[in-house]
Amino acid sequence: MKLHDLSPAKGSKRDKKRIGRGPGSGTGKTAGRGHKGQRSRSGFSRRLGFEGGQMPLVRRVPKRGFTNIFRREFEVVNVAALADLKGEVTPEILVERGWARAGKPIKILGDGELSKKLTVHAHKFSKSARAKIEAAGGSCEEIDS
Repeated sequence: MKLHDLSPAKGSKRDKKRIGRGPGSGTGKTAGRGHKGQRSRSGFSRRLGFEGGQMPLVRRVPKRGFTNIFRREFEVVNVAALADLKGEVTPEILVERGWARAGKPIKILGDGELSKKLTVHAHKFSKSARAKIEAAGGSCEEIDS
């Protein structure tokens, strides 16, 4: 068998449907578009969310709330994750480990236990995280940014 001998299995391929090519084709005359109406015309394209003139859902549902443009989103890391680190803990180390994304401020949360003395550098600490780190003999240093 050679490459030029290969062909698809019989019946697995179908010819393209030729629309508007006479009554014998089965899709002649109105070409599968039905009779009259907006969708039968050439160039028809429905606007996204259009409901035939009925008030669209997007406009029927009331607007609520707002988006705070000054919001700061933090990458959160729990105290439990810091348990297997030693010495100084910096944002670069946390990013390297895959616990936080680069370029985002980091907040340390207090879920889990800590038994080692660590110096943790982060942008923010929860009260419980700060308490646990200091109880283990470590220190929390906030980074300004």
